[in-house]
Amino acid sequence: MVGGEAAAAVEELISGVRRATDFAEQFRSYSESEKQWKARMEFILRHLPDYRDPPDGGGRLDQLLSLSMVWANHLFLGCSYNKDLLDKVMEMADGIEVEDLPQFTTRSKLMKKVNRRHHQTCLASDLLMEMWMV
Repeated sequence: MVGGEAAAAVEELISGVRRATDFAEQFRSYSESEKQWKARMEFILRHLPDYRDPPDGGGRLDQLLSLSMVWANHLFLGCSYNKDLLDKVMEMADGIEVEDLPQFTTRSKLMKKVNRRHHQTCLASDLLMEMWMV
């Protein structure tokens, strides 16, 4: 009898996971790759119990979906957001494993590189002018 109860409990757990996955599937964007969707769905399912809409509405589910998009856009597209918002979504995603993420160069890193080259060009130009003036 104990084995039958355990099997029923496992079946109920599997059924619950299927229902949650089916529920989350409706929020998949047509442009998301399988890899992106799997990661974002894990994010959504992990926090779904905390973001269920109360009976009178309230938009908690919309907030979760927005947070999941912020996280996915940051991870897969390199989008940047307010530091507090990024800290929140990164904390929420702690432990979600995503392999082979793209590497992005931020605007500030590009500007530093451009400014460094510009500075070196100016130094070389000044040196040439000094040599010419002599």
